[in-house]
Amino acid sequence: MNVVIVGMGIIGGSFAKAIKKYTNHTVIGINRSEAPLNEALAVGAIDKIGTELDLENADLIILCTFPNAAINFIKENAVYIKKHCVVTDAAGIKSKICPTMVKLARENNFIFVGSHPMAGKEKNGFGVSDADLFLGASYIIVPCEAPRYAVNVLYHLALQLGFGGIRITTPEEHDKMIAFTSQLPHALACAYVLSPSCPNHNGFSAGSYRDVSRVANINAQLWSELFLENKEPLLDELGTLIENLTQIKNSIELNDEDKLRNILKRGKAVKEALGE
Repeated sequence: MNVVIVGMGIIGGSFAKAIKKYTNHTVIGINRSEAPLNEALAVGAIDKIGTELDLENADLIILCTFPNAAINFIKENAVYIKKHCVVTDAAGIKSKICPTMVKLARENNFIFVGSHPMAGKEKNGFGVSDADLFLGASYIIVPCEAPRYAVNVLYHLALQLGFGGIRITTPEEHDKMIAFTSQLPHALACAYVLSPSCPNHNGFSAGSYRDVSRVANINAQLWSELFLENKEPLLDELGTLIENLTQIKNSIELNDEDKLRNILKRGKAVKEALGE
């Protein structure tokens, strides 16, 4: 299978390295800047540096860019994509991408299947990409009306690359759950380290500080786009978090130990019920 990867950052680079390590597919890389492509070629992560003309022979195209950039790339290059080629993305939102991509797919005779690898690091760029980044991670597939055989292309590739679980869902469920599992923690981490106490944490911090602040090292451009494109689900989760924090704050202000203890017990019970 000829696989074209668009965007050679941490996710695109990791896909390229993993595909070369665990499959016999040919990998072609496309990126705005040349440096990551040259590095990828030098380490054997791609077989060649590609252009839009390579889309004509691609069996699978993986878009590993920001959401809007992925849409724009397809709008600009759809005419080169061969009939029945499977196109997927790796973006953290789906409700915006899926309708636009499905429309483009119908107009240009390719097939779009949304997907989202639940893996990453606090740092970005090809230099931190890893062939084993996806081992044990979850892989979310959003069919977006695609035929079963196209979904199976991604399903079987995910198994080859070592993903630990594959979830098939809708754009709406994806965005609702990602607002809670990914976007809310990033917002929380940023809000947490904006405390004036943060610069003085050395010598007073251990695991709790590291756990809460870990994802605050954020790509502001990417996450601003993700937050705004998933506005309503994220606002719902932020509202729930603020409500829960307000209850804790009020209990402390009122010295209401019974209510405070009850809130903390409820939180502990939720985690225990999940087996975590």
